[in-house]
Amino acid sequence: MQIADLGDVQLHFRVDGKPNGAPIVFANSLGTDLRVWDAVVDQLPEGLRIIRYDTRGHGLSSCPPSPYSMGALVRDAERLLDHLEVRDCVFVGLSIGGMIAQGLAVKRLDQVRALVLSNTAAKIGTAEMWKERARIVQSQGIEALADAVMDRWFARGFRSAPDMQLWRNMLLQQSREGYAGCCAAIAGTDFYTPTSGLRLPCLGIAGSEDGATPPDLVRETVDLIPGSQFHLIRRAGHIPCVEQPDEYAQRLTSFLRETGHIG
Repeated sequence: MQIADLGDVQLHFRVDGKPNGAPIVFANSLGTDLRVWDAVVDQLPEGLRIIRYDTRGHGLSSCPPSPYSMGALVRDAERLLDHLEVRDCVFVGLSIGGMIAQGLAVKRLDQVRALVLSNTAAKIGTAEMWKERARIVQSQGIEALADAVMDRWFARGFRSAPDMQLWRNMLLQQSREGYAGCCAAIAGTDFYTPTSGLRLPCLGIAGSEDGATPPDLVRETVDLIPGSQFHLIRRAGHIPCVEQPDEYAQRLTSFLRETGHIG
């Protein structure tokens, strides 16, 4: 475990793989931490420098006072990559992590050479919806939303598996302040115009049973970027890297090879 002290926030990150390898960066979804990528990372080919981090207010990263702006979350990623001297990475963002990915690519093309936008969109839901979710979490705790979140996160078959309790516990361990702060960031984000100006390799990944960012929403966003690809993972909800890690890792590895990121 390592911490990058960026001044107003301290980000927990982990680096695996080859120290001077081709960099790939993973950003987690709302209510999770970097462990959400464990089963995918284990299957990636050799030769990569694999970087994961916990979004502010999540996992072992610090939790500044909410609300947060998407600009602050993008700046966190930017400063972490500068801290690690990362250039030309493939940035894999899940849900809110995919929003961060879009913002970072617009701001720092020197840092990002290709995007994987997983279960995300240029705009997710409505500002009112996210403000209400933040209000519930701050007044009643994350437990009040947990059952509904599990329904969006996972396909029906997975929700009856014993492992589901592990991910529910992960959600409940997150900070109320951090969760609500990130809800505010999503509420204020509409990246349709900036994302439509991107010109870089992009892979969109969606889950067929995703109740948060349905496949058509993911496809609509990646179609903003000319030449983008789209991959649907069946029998998966909002976090296919947990439900279907084999297929996820295989498609991600193919994308890394297609873009010349690895040989």
